[in-house]
Amino acid sequence: MANIVVFHSVLGIRQGVVELKNYLEDHGHRVFCIDLYDGRSFDDMDEAFKFFEGIGIKGLMERTVSYTKEVPDDAFYIGFSNGGASALLLAGTKPGAKGCIMLHAALPIHAFGIEKWPPKVPVEVHYAKADPWKEEEEISAFEEDVKKSGASYEYYEYPVEGHLFTDPLLPEYDKASADLLLERVLNFIEGNG
Repeated sequence: MANIVVFHSVLGIRQGVVELKNYLEDHGHRVFCIDLYDGRSFDDMDEAFKFFEGIGIKGLMERTVSYTKEVPDDAFYIGFSNGGASALLLAGTKPGAKGCIMLHAALPIHAFGIEKWPPKVPVEVHYAKADPWKEEEEISAFEEDVKKSGASYEYYEYPVEGHLFTDPLLPEYDKASADLLLERVLNFIEGNG
């Protein structure tokens, strides 16, 4: 059994996040779904961004650290979109971290004050092929930082358009790709447990 910490996207905890949690729990793992929005969730991206901007990235990182105090150290960290910042921060700084899984996200580690990626923390990154939010430079910088440390790095691209293709309530949802992503996430966790 692995300990797994999941961080939601800018939209908050929605069905796609809950489905990942349930899937991993059904396979015998312990999942901590961290609600950085204290119960709020959104259907509209503009509304969500206004709420997020009210907290700010600094505030979100403070909540990330504060809301995970009770989580065991030996955890895998998963982040959906901007939740990837929270996953990256903890996987890159918490002693005992087992892995980092970035869903629809990749960021340079230096943005979070991390000078060197931990060599024993493997990474997986998942993106839609045609994601309007995808920044190739950020993906490359993250890959380089991870590989430079000697840690394992895997990148997966899915033949779909849109950003959060794992959210069944959004128009870009793609069931086949979402199911494959779940399978790959589970294999990563069980292969590195």
